[in-house]
Amino acid sequence: MNYLTLEDVSKTYGEKILFDRISLQISKGQKIALVAKNGTGKSTLLRVISGVEAAEGETSKVTVSKHIRVGMLTQEATFYEEDSILDAVLEGDNPMIKAIKKYEETTLLSKDDKAIEDAVAAMDDLKAWDFEARIKEVLFKLNIQDLDQKVKRLSGGQKKRLALAKVIIEEPEFLILDEPTNHLDLQMIEWLEEYLQRPNLTLLMVTHDRYFLERVCNHIVELDRGRLFRYQGNYSDFLEKKANRHESENAELDKDRKLFKKELAWVNRMPKARGTKAKSRVDAFYDLKEKVSTKKVNDEIQIDIKGQRLGKKILETHNVGKSFGDLKIVEGFDYKFKKKERVGIVGPNGVGKTTFLKILTKEIRPDTGKVVVGENTVFGYYTQSGIQLKEDKRVIDVIQDIAEYIPLEKGQKLTAPQLLERFLFSRKQQQVYVSQLSGGERRRLHLLAVLMENPNFLILDEPTNDLDIVTLNILEEFLLDFPGCVIIVTHDRYFMDKLVDHLFVFEGNGVIRDFNGDYTEFRVLQKERERDQRRQEKQLKKEEKNKLAVATNASAERKLTYEERKELGRLEKEIAKLELKRNQLADQFNNTGITPEDIQKLSKELNDINAAIEQKEERWLELAELA
Repeated sequence: MNYLTLEDVSKTYGEKILFDRISLQISKGQKIALVAKNGTGKSTLLRVISGVEAAEGETSKVTVSKHIRVGMLTQEATFYEEDSILDAVLEGDNPMIKAIKKYEETTLLSKDDKAIEDAVAAMDDLKAWDFEARIKEVLFKLNIQDLDQKVKRLSGGQKKRLALAKVIIEEPEFLILDEPTNHLDLQMIEWLEEYLQRPNLTLLMVTHDRYFLERVCNHIVELDRGRLFRYQGNYSDFLEKKANRHESENAELDKDRKLFKKELAWVNRMPKARGTKAKSRVDAFYDLKEKVSTKKVNDEIQIDIKGQRLGKKILETHNVGKSFGDLKIVEGFDYKFKKKERVGIVGPNGVGKTTFLKILTKEIRPDTGKVVVGENTVFGYYTQSGIQLKEDKRVIDVIQDIAEYIPLEKGQKLTAPQLLERFLFSRKQQQVYVSQLSGGERRRLHLLAVLMENPNFLILDEPTNDLDIVTLNILEEFLLDFPGCVIIVTHDRYFMDKLVDHLFVFEGNGVIRDFNGDYTEFRVLQKERERDQRRQEKQLKKEEKNKLAVATNASAERKLTYEERKELGRLEKEIAKLELKRNQLADQFNNTGITPEDIQKLSKELNDINAAIEQKEERWLELAELA
């Protein structure tokens, strides 16, 4: 069954062609990733598919099956700001979600017994009680816990997680996701990866997370120079098949260029009087000229910037501690950095990783201890928030304001325009205003601005957000050869595994553990420990159950004492009184004049009475067995 069909779809912005008469089909069960360089139209294509933007071309056609539920996650999350988190999540077309929302509204606000009865019956019919628990589980996995909190109080990252939770909770058959891993910590990403591997789920996703591409996707579609190229398989298959395509295209391009030189010589020799007789050959010559004017297809960023020399003392922390109220970020942290260290930092969102980086760079002062920075240490700090770029400045002006050139290896220099070209900003694009750049292009410009300072100690806080795979691959190669120190905070597991030697693991309450290994090694060990802990807990429960059985058998061999017989009779009377009171409270719910405040008060009393009855009945059963 076809879920999506694109035919002859085009889109341009001014003179820039994003895609030209592309076609694509997605069938049930396929998991497809869309990859491309930044600024080439990935997000635009998703907006065309969702109907937010119109396709161009008279013959263009975008068809999404009407018989399926479609869920879409965009880069910008939009909600009604005055809604609570729970209200925002319960806005959906899923029948179960509608039933839960009706039940919540009816039990809190309605005075109509029939309406309440109908709402409960709808929940029963749809088995929505389990789904309500599922909603809370998804929100908990994405660290969204205060369900009464207003949406307007959430940060941008929290809103993105809420949008992702909402899409998952609606349980669509076809998911369209634009950079779903942004603003997720590593454990959230692993949970999402497991969820997306479900066989009945059909997926179209824009992501730079290469482990997602490797483990989740069975097709990869590349948008390259306005055309779509489809590859069957995962990320490893994609790399191999793409390399083969480039090799074939470059061989064909070289052949065309040789033919062009031959035809150019013929055109230059051709007498004007014979032009009409050879018109078809001349037309073919100009078509060939346009074809060979394109560059080879494997353009790459080239980075060979020379870092400044590090001294003997690089960066040291001595008994560093920092807290905000009851929240401990770090306590008693001692460390001396060595040359060419590669350190990854891992820990859940909100544990203080960014604060820790600011302590190292002395942007924030520690409460205890001290940070010593070497005289020759020059930080290059790539932050999550990026640099403040003036929208009315051109790309070239942004870089030249920092420096006109930077030193390279072997005493050479590189001018700002040349460096921009190596970061895939063509001479024409260097004249573009910042306001016209995509999110990924801004990130690339920010990274370039950091390197332009010629640092020898790089601190990269989420450098992979919005960067395309081409940029990531070259950045990784640069960092592997970088002569200075590197600290990386990232949710990109592939990026971290390729680069780091060891990890600073934030375990909470100020504890930072130094782990010798990469992230995958850390997670393997952590999962083994979690399994051991579950086995120990299971063993303890088994032992407790055995002890209880022994105690029960032992108690069966004795009879009730006089005091226990008195207690048994007393419990029977107390239970009867509590049950009578419970029935009286339940009758009050039928009062037509009952207010929402009364319902809350009565519900609390009823819960307390039920808890008391349960406790006394357990004791009564224990004594009754002895009797």
